[in-house]
Amino acid sequence: MARPSPADVPPLSVVIPALNEQDIVADTIDEIERTLAIPHEVVVVDDHSRDRTPEILRACGAKYPNVRHVANRYPQGFPRALKCGWESAAAPVVVIVMADLSDEVATIPRMYEKIREGFDVVCGSRNMRGGGKTGGNLLQNFFSRLVGMTMRYVIGIPTHDVSNAFKMYRRDVLEGMRIESRAFDVSMEMTLRAFYGGRRITEVPTVWTGRRKGKSKLRILKVAPGYIRLYILAILARLGINKGLSG
Repeated sequence: MARPSPADVPPLSVVIPALNEQDIVADTIDEIERTLAIPHEVVVVDDHSRDRTPEILRACGAKYPNVRHVANRYPQGFPRALKCGWESAAAPVVVIVMADLSDEVATIPRMYEKIREGFDVVCGSRNMRGGGKTGGNLLQNFFSRLVGMTMRYVIGIPTHDVSNAFKMYRRDVLEGMRIESRAFDVSMEMTLRAFYGGRRITEVPTVWTGRRKGKSKLRILKVAPGYIRLYILAILARLGINKGLSG
């Protein structure tokens, strides 16, 4: 489905990458449409699903006129699905929401207010006061908290939760951004690139809820090397040794 015409462009695009999410993606879209009062479009990127996800997304598009289903035009992968999503988004502000209903939709208006205050990136933070996690893998939870807290204190990035995918961006932050990550560490990479590119970053508390339907795509031992690589690059950039995260 094509982008809305300029006269019909809403202020906010909700981008949802979806890979084999037939069990939950319709619930996620329903929750957004029930909860989010800000005029918006929903851009769901089907990341080469092999189940009934495309069929379900077509049904959601018929149910909600502001829901668009686009096929990932790049090879399969979370970073490339995100890229396809923000390139397909019509609005000047983009929020990334996971397809598994883990992200707290009620947080989005608070994120949007921060954008209106002049921030470029607003992080949904599970690790600050007022935020939290319900369910999920204990190792994954520990790892994300460790990375988030140490990045805040070691490099000074103004968020406790640099690795969370649930973030809102001005679209011009994303346009032309170089992405090297191949998995879920892309969310950390995007935030670090914005930080070292001089963008204004803030956070708001949010509560993450573990998946209730379907299977998680995150395998912490598989993606850990990507996070470690970014961790090292971020420290080197803070020391002025490496500027590879600046764009």
